[in-house]
Amino acid sequence: MLHNFKASDEKIKLWTRQHKNLLIELEEKGVYRARQEYILLKNDTISNYYFKLYDWYVKQAERIVPRPEGVTYPIWLSTSSDAMLQPAEDTIILELEVERKHVVITNFDKWGYVVNYWYVPLDKQDEKRHNEELRKYGIGDESALYMSHKGNFYPLLRNKIIKSWERIFEVSDEASILTQATLWEIKKEWIVNIPYK
Repeated sequence: MLHNFKASDEKIKLWTRQHKNLLIELEEKGVYRARQEYILLKNDTISNYYFKLYDWYVKQAERIVPRPEGVTYPIWLSTSSDAMLQPAEDTIILELEVERKHVVITNFDKWGYVVNYWYVPLDKQDEKRHNEELRKYGIGDESALYMSHKGNFYPLLRNKIIKSWERIFEVSDEASILTQATLWEIKKEWIVNIPYK
């Protein structure tokens, strides 16, 4: 169940660390969009691992905030300055103010389960039941249900795991350190500060 979208003109603050070349693109085009080559540069040999995740994420997120024509991948942001990625070589930090209707908020901890191709439990009891089910079937590596042919032998279990990933969109406190955000693009006018340049 996806219920993340708030059609509101209310603005929220977000922070993102990006390569410094983003400023050139923003100056030239007035808008920045993530592209496959940027993800390849950033993630190198593990890029395909992330592309699979992003393909799933894009299908879900565009049901919450429609994806503009020509956009392929999301841009990741922090919802709290305390949780933002710190500056690194050749990067900048952008502080943005964006209308809430453009933002998809997710649970940071639950996203960690998705990144590992694990089941996102409802609670500790649900997690315990799920782990018992894995043991019953002799499955030691839960991610193999998605990443390998093993999922063909346990399609119901594989589908249960994938369906559970939608829980990342269930957020009670959007400004919490336990949340993160995505945008489909960054517009020049949304930038209110560049604290680290």
